[in-house]
Amino acid sequence: MVAVSSWGRLSSADHAVTELANRLQVSSTIQIEKPGIAYGMGRSYGDACLNPGGVLWATRGLDRFIELDEISGRLVCEAGVMLRDIQRLVVPRGWMLPVTPGTQYVTVGGAIANDVHGKNHHVFGSFADHVQRITLLRTDSDIIKCGPDLREGWFGATVGGIGLTGLILAADIQLRRVSGPWLNTEMVPYANMDEFFELADSSEVDWEHTVSWVDCISGGGGRGIFIRGNHTNASNGPEPPRLTKTMPFVPPISMVNRFTLRAFNAGYYRLGKRKAGKSIAHYEPFFYPLDNIHQWNRIYGPKGFFQYQCVIPRAEGRDAIQEMLKVIAQANSGSFLAILKTFGNRESIGMLGFPRPGVTLALDFPNKGQQTEKLFNRLDRIVSEAGGCLYLAKDTRMSKELFEGSYPKLQDFLPYRDPGISSAMSRRLMGS
Repeated sequence: MVAVSSWGRLSSADHAVTELANRLQVSSTIQIEKPGIAYGMGRSYGDACLNPGGVLWATRGLDRFIELDEISGRLVCEAGVMLRDIQRLVVPRGWMLPVTPGTQYVTVGGAIANDVHGKNHHVFGSFADHVQRITLLRTDSDIIKCGPDLREGWFGATVGGIGLTGLILAADIQLRRVSGPWLNTEMVPYANMDEFFELADSSEVDWEHTVSWVDCISGGGGRGIFIRGNHTNASNGPEPPRLTKTMPFVPPISMVNRFTLRAFNAGYYRLGKRKAGKSIAHYEPFFYPLDNIHQWNRIYGPKGFFQYQCVIPRAEGRDAIQEMLKVIAQANSGSFLAILKTFGNRESIGMLGFPRPGVTLALDFPNKGQQTEKLFNRLDRIVSEAGGCLYLAKDTRMSKELFEGSYPKLQDFLPYRDPGISSAMSRRLMGS
């Protein structure tokens, strides 16, 4: 047995870890060693990728590129391939992943299972919108090929299905054309929620990528820095930083606390105002600002941290987000990098997909036990009353009632579950 944690480092439970390396020989392994759950890079913040006391199928060994059509941009690869390796392979060839999350240290299988989204949902939707085929292995050895036009039910259950319909072996992904690795970007300070929504709405017309940092400690006013970008055909630009840093140890207490938060957020806002304006950025620091600091999750100390991400319908979004920021500020808790952005007017393909029309807020919280849970209960009530939901990829403590009330296609999803797959999340929210 091996102690395994997810990215939030909230627990370190023993697992029987089975390394998978050959997709042609995986069937017999998972048929015998079950119930289990796939584990890629472990970048899920909560318990979706954990199976305490049980089996983990480690998929990073399934890391082969199978085919790349440089004319059409169709890529076929195994599920353990990292998004970083895809980008570095295809960007010099004039292609790029249409959708990418805030870290490139995610496997293709994880991106599909969590139906990740990026800064351009209003243009390109989520990751699943660009998956053409999935090869899915069930624990009874049945192999299912599915896509948006093939066995649509299986496809809709698997994308965003947090790994519960089978083991993803490989995927066929449609890339998008780019003229190079650089983007024209602009940083725009905003003073309150009204200004944020004005920027978000007006930017969707002319800008592909939109996101903002919001000061979560200043109260419901919601000042922040709005960031937007478009791909450019510039012949040259700044290269990404290659000298990565590492958080070398776990401090005895969280480095994110009411003293550091207030100082950091005030300083970050002032810095953003000074740097306001247009510039050219390489895609790596623009898409993945924290990837240059390895093991940054250690800064939250030995008790780990939660990430709380919700989406609120647009009609209720302004009031609900303001109320959440007020509650967070009153609790003297929150995040160095609180992210606020809008989703486009499109629903997820996945039955358990998170992106939907509205506004999403994501924050990290150091684990303070009952104090943190009390804060989350208050935030949960705001989200529930506004008709919103929490992101399964980030969750580790949502109630079954909130889950069932905010994922209306759950009953459609359940018949596609693989009985040989189980996780801490599935047992917590679905009973098995």
